[in-house]
Amino acid sequence: MLSPLFQPARFADLPGWEEDDHAATFAAFRRSAFHILEKPYRSGALGIAFEAFAPAYAEARAVSVSNRNIARAFFERHFLAARIAGDGFVTGFYEPEVEASPIRTGKFTVPLLARPHDLVSVDDADRPAGMDPYLAFARATPAGLVEYFDRAAIESGALAGRGLEIAWLAEKVDAFFVHVQGAARLKMTDGRLVRVTYAAKSGQRFTGPGGVLAGLGEIPLADVTMQSIRGWFRTHPERIDEILWQNRSYIFFREAAVDGPALGPVAAAKVPLTPGRSLAVDRLLHTFGTPFYVDAPTLTAFGGVPFRRLMIAQDTGSAITGPARGDLFAGSGDAAGEIAGVVRSSAGFFALVPRSLMPEAVR
Repeated sequence: MLSPLFQPARFADLPGWEEDDHAATFAAFRRSAFHILEKPYRSGALGIAFEAFAPAYAEARAVSVSNRNIARAFFERHFLAARIAGDGFVTGFYEPEVEASPIRTGKFTVPLLARPHDLVSVDDADRPAGMDPYLAFARATPAGLVEYFDRAAIESGALAGRGLEIAWLAEKVDAFFVHVQGAARLKMTDGRLVRVTYAAKSGQRFTGPGGVLAGLGEIPLADVTMQSIRGWFRTHPERIDEILWQNRSYIFFREAAVDGPALGPVAAAKVPLTPGRSLAVDRLLHTFGTPFYVDAPTLTAFGGVPFRRLMIAQDTGSAITGPARGDLFAGSGDAAGEIAGVVRSSAGFFALVPRSLMPEAVR
């Protein structure tokens, strides 16, 4: 049953709906339409059933649309709009591009690590009694499953000597933000361009440095951005570990192909992210592939105009929780980072719900 959080609306109620480039969003939606032939998406708890997307996915696979008006007609034909009740909020994420070395050198000393063999997934069926129910990963030991090493332990050498290093970066803060974004393009010193993407995590809760610094009175909460955090670390290098180790969660990576320079990494929905059109959502609540219209009139980092765009749910993140919470994919490289780093905006969220799920809705 569809959650009452979805309040029926007309497409005319979506500010800027007719002016948006729906063709760009259709291309993102079409990528999911082909992926689900390999593995269906799991339905979210708010009741948007994956099976209801079948007619839209079938048509998307059969046609390639580059005209925005035809694309808009496609979405209006297959979906109905529904405002998500409650106050919405968006942040931004991107794929960093950083210099890296395939070996440790005097300059490159900070590793990105592959998933260790003793890191195992756990759930309610096999989580040991007394282990934090939040933990979805654990460490396998001869005595049984225990909580995995946290960031401080790993950066102090708990996994040294296992050959897990994929690449080496020059700066610990750069490596941390690669962890936060969950992916990166690495410009290797041997001339290669290598993409790394999320493989697993140690499992502990995420604690952002912005919140820590605000709590310590170092940066006013209203001024916390990726840029202000980086600036603080540049002037306080002796306190990097003190702050970053308060985030106990640690991310492990795997190498991935760089399929298209204009597209981002393959994320949780198993398709390449589309800059400005892919959205990270709360995976427990929402169904991947759902189109969302995001109305954030005070957000102008994307092109200098109010952000009003149709996007596709194609990723998730531990900090993205709640029905009207989203993370906007800005793209790859420094320019995208400048955009993503300042996105903290209130937003209205409209889900595009398959028509079969809203038979009595406003049309």
